[in-house]
Amino acid sequence: MERRMQKIGKVQPKSSLEIKHSKIGLGFEKLDRDVFDPEKAYPFVAQSGVKWARLQSGWQRTEKEKGVYDFAWLDSIVDNMLAVGVEPWLCLCYGNALYSPEAAEHFGAVGCPPIYSEEAKEGWKNYVTATVAHYKGRIHYYEVWNEPDGPWCWKKGANPIELGAFTIDTAKHCKAADPSCEVIGFATCRTERFGFLEELCRTGVCDCLDGISYHCYKIHDQEFEDVFNFYDDLRKRYNPKLKIFQGESGTQSRHDGNGALRKASWTPTKQAKFLLRHLLIDIACGVEFTSYFSCMDMIEALNGEVGDVASYLDFGYFGVVGADFDENGRATGEYSPKESFTALQTLCSIFHGDFELLPFPCEGVVQHSMWMWGPDYDFKNARSYGFRKPNGSRGLVYWNSDSNILTQTYDGTVSLRITPSRVPDLKLVDLLTGDIYAIPETMVVPDGQFLILKNLPIRDYPLLLTSGDFLA
Repeated sequence: MERRMQKIGKVQPKSSLEIKHSKIGLGFEKLDRDVFDPEKAYPFVAQSGVKWARLQSGWQRTEKEKGVYDFAWLDSIVDNMLAVGVEPWLCLCYGNALYSPEAAEHFGAVGCPPIYSEEAKEGWKNYVTATVAHYKGRIHYYEVWNEPDGPWCWKKGANPIELGAFTIDTAKHCKAADPSCEVIGFATCRTERFGFLEELCRTGVCDCLDGISYHCYKIHDQEFEDVFNFYDDLRKRYNPKLKIFQGESGTQSRHDGNGALRKASWTPTKQAKFLLRHLLIDIACGVEFTSYFSCMDMIEALNGEVGDVASYLDFGYFGVVGADFDENGRATGEYSPKESFTALQTLCSIFHGDFELLPFPCEGVVQHSMWMWGPDYDFKNARSYGFRKPNGSRGLVYWNSDSNILTQTYDGTVSLRITPSRVPDLKLVDLLTGDIYAIPETMVVPDGQFLILKNLPIRDYPLLLTSGDFLA
């Protein structure tokens, strides 16, 4: 864009403390397995502008002697998050070798639900009660387990009947310990298992929850929307009062990362584009809030076996902040922000506070484009969302959703017809870099009582057209 438009500034990043409220959050998971140093990550969280951080509770790390709970490690994380203006929400997981023999075999007791003996059930009940009571006033949202529809997190085979009973019982103990808290269920990731989710809902679990969360590791934009609509349909049929949370989603910044979406041709730039596309779709769909996975590069640590370090040296590279690793896979060295961190900062600094989804007053028109040496990209084929803030300012995000960010880079043009009086003081923002551009007179063409913004840039990631003081 810098070759055709005048750069006039840059979006000024807002810290999380400067932002009152937002739908954008960041994953801060896996500290139950102590896989990175949170102290070095807090400054990045503080500067990111996010308002939510997803934590995992770590039963095995907290209760190492029956009935004795040491919350010191988790207290430090919770209090540091609150201090930088970020609200932590807590996923209650995983198992504990004190109560389940199989938990001693799996690194971090991942995937070992405490449901196979009365002692384990009682231990879990006591742990949940102690945890929620301890964090009353500091944590409002509790999520029950993590990806229980996957064999990596429910080792004996995912079972919707077991999960329903476990969630109902856990929610009951959460509410008993803190009646003001809200409990989130599901945290599921496999929408193709439609029968599993229907069976889960038929257990009556939706009646004891305040919200449901889902994980969305997909490539194509429409899939993000389709997954939200799938869960929205479940909510409407089983309990319309439930809130919907996008609890975990993201992608790697390099091709050799493990985990979901692995082995694809990811790069730092592609990761940043993916972040922008996905978070904006989540916001437009209407989630309560969305959590991007994740803050840090770290090991995946879902299938590790105790005593076999190699089994959990499965580096994911999902972080918006990068790190080096020691021989045990713990993130070390100097942490450094990636391109995706800049994109996240820019997005958080604009899409915060109150705003509503509202069509931008424009229509697409196809003009001849010297840039493309042919016709514009047709705006009706773009993915776009309009927003309005309480001060009357408007924003339009748009991008070429047909382009696959894994295989191509798109740099085209698009033209829009507007009513001048309804969209004053136009600017264009590159959400990838935060650069702000004036629209030159050569790109503004009279068209009767209208104007045509001719040959605006369109990319394979969201650009933002603003009118009024939308960037405030």
